[in-house]
Amino acid sequence: MINSHLVSPALAVPPQSLIDNTYSVLKKRVREVLLAEGSCFFPAPGYYYDSHTMNPRPFIGLTKIIAGRIHQMRVSKSYLAAHTTWRSPEGDTSCPCCGLEPEMFEHAILTCPSRQGARTRLLHRVVSVSHQAPLWWSLSLLKRLATSISVTSTSSPPTMFLPTTPPSSPPLSLSPLSVPPRRFVVFRWPRFRPVRLSFLPL
Repeated sequence: MINSHLVSPALAVPPQSLIDNTYSVLKKRVREVLLAEGSCFFPAPGYYYDSHTMNPRPFIGLTKIIAGRIHQMRVSKSYLAAHTTWRSPEGDTSCPCCGLEPEMFEHAILTCPSRQGARTRLLHRVVSVSHQAPLWWSLSLLKRLATSISVTSTSSPPTMFLPTTPPSSPPLSLSPLSVPPRRFVVFRWPRFRPVRLSFLPL
């Protein structure tokens, strides 16, 4: 909105409707050029099915960890067994939960029998996880998917839930007498004489 009192009388102020229309046209054109040049100079890799867009997918609004796992599974770059990486290109791709099929995204979400309980409670309305499935535009279904991924630990790092082995030796005693005292050097004002103090740990 232009304040007409701050403009010289010699200058003709265009009507507000023209200003709003010009802004909308320029904004649309800038978005088109940005998307066109982004697709030209920074093309998406072959495994990425989504086109360049200025509007993020609704699942980006979920928690950071869940949104990251969903994004990784959609582009086949996750911790699922069938999503092999350059570090383990020939690893075992069978599902670690049921061992019946390769652990692809569709299997982990839709068909794995070991996750049937969570799928029945939360994902009974989800029939597809393809990139054009209605799931990706439904916030209620995405929240259910996020809960299912969380409770079943789908696409979690393999070492995240391994049982910890007990220590082979007893833990060291942490009594104050077994720990050497810590020493600090304090400078006394104004002559900056160093004074060495010793403290026993609490």
